[in-house]
Amino acid sequence: MRPSVRLFFMTLSCLGLGVAPARAADERRIEQTVPELDRLFHDFQVDSHSPGLIYGIVADGHLVHVKGFGVQDLVHNRQVTPDSLFRIASMTKAFTALSILKLREQGKIGLDDLAEKYVPEMRGWTYPTKDSPHIRIRDLLTHSAGLVDDNPWGDRQTPLPEGEFTRMLAAGIPFSSSPATRYEYSNFGFALLGRIIATVSGMSYRRFVERSLLTPLEMTSSGYAVGEWPVERRAIGYRWEDGRWKEEPTMGDGAFGAMGGLQTSANDYARWVAFLLSAWPPRDDADTGPVSRASVRMLSEGSNHVAIAQRNGRSGATACRLASAYGFGMRIAQDCDLGLTLAHGGGYPGYGSHMMLMPDYGVGIFVFTNRTYNGGSGPAWDAAIALKQAGALIARATPVTPLLAEDYAVAGRIYAAGDARGERAGLAMNFLMDRDADGWARKLAALRDEAGACDTNAPVTATGNLSGSFTWSCDKGRVTGTLLLAPTSTAQIQELKLEAKAP
Repeated sequence: MRPSVRLFFMTLSCLGLGVAPARAADERRIEQTVPELDRLFHDFQVDSHSPGLIYGIVADGHLVHVKGFGVQDLVHNRQVTPDSLFRIASMTKAFTALSILKLREQGKIGLDDLAEKYVPEMRGWTYPTKDSPHIRIRDLLTHSAGLVDDNPWGDRQTPLPEGEFTRMLAAGIPFSSSPATRYEYSNFGFALLGRIIATVSGMSYRRFVERSLLTPLEMTSSGYAVGEWPVERRAIGYRWEDGRWKEEPTMGDGAFGAMGGLQTSANDYARWVAFLLSAWPPRDDADTGPVSRASVRMLSEGSNHVAIAQRNGRSGATACRLASAYGFGMRIAQDCDLGLTLAHGGGYPGYGSHMMLMPDYGVGIFVFTNRTYNGGSGPAWDAAIALKQAGALIARATPVTPLLAEDYAVAGRIYAAGDARGERAGLAMNFLMDRDADGWARKLAALRDEAGACDTNAPVTATGNLSGSFTWSCDKGRVTGTLLLAPTSTAQIQELKLEAKAP
């Protein structure tokens, strides 16, 4: 079995993407967790009858661990390596979505534009009800265009010639529901987005993605025409059926490539993950990527069709439920342990894949396999939880703004004086209306009786640019508090909460 390959050289700066955000993950603890993670993915590869598998962990802008198991083909038994080429199926959709957002950034399209503006064959479609709105680009991105779930059918449409797709569009399609009323996963919808990209850009969908994303990110082993790379590098796709492997036919590039046709390697895909993660947090650094950080963060803008879901993996049965929605080419969820997550699976004839981003920690995990519909979401999420439990995921601290620091000092002086009247200049107009000065004097006296004098020079923890929390050590215990500033140019204190705690 090929040993693990760790790559510490692929930083964002070498990719020409500007300054990386402040470091978050603990790479030493990630490395200590690697044996456990390797076992997770190795067991999944064996138990799921996948000929080969590779997974990677990206943290703070580079690939910190990558490991391959098994073989990329069953004829020559070539071992899987970080340069083996896999089809990543529906994980392609994020490339399509970001291409749309790049065209939007250039002022060439709007997300609320009607799709038929760019695909004239759609203008003759019969909608399911007389009051149905016509499909917007936004609806296609969020799988809420009223099109039927089409995974079994759509996965086989990749090589469909453009001319046949045009005739299919002109003939019209049946609707599953009225647009913008529900979520229903549609590969057909993303094929429409590919057609829109081609129409607006004046080049094929494939060429636009290559020029706008793959080339700037130096993803030189990635593309849609799989035959352009030697077969010796390709992970051949297999189906596990009737207790044996059957090779799946290789599908060429065609009209449905935008929904799932991309082929890439672990080394290349790590560049993509690093680029996406570099969009968080918002900051003032030079914005030199192929698409702006603000546009990348738009991938996490979910539709309003929110669902309650269980976390993937072994911990899912006992973990708190997730609020989940489909964003732009990404599934978005708030996880009680992992915070904001962006994830997507890939299922395809011969291949399965999964990726997840944890922007709060600057960490991403991805896995590729060469067995039909063998995504690997379980071990990917189990790996994330293992990293969290090992203390390897460290959330970036929100910086304390000058306004917050100034008003935090005001809060300290109020406590020390036992009176709010002397700090009127730092208080918003509502502050002494919600509790008058005498009321504050009584509250502060009670706190001082219980906790005593406090060290109000303790640091404040920012929870936003205009809010924070803090804990003061006091003679007889502690005082905890929160601070909220007003939405005015001077941003005085609109709310101050203080509570005495035991030592």
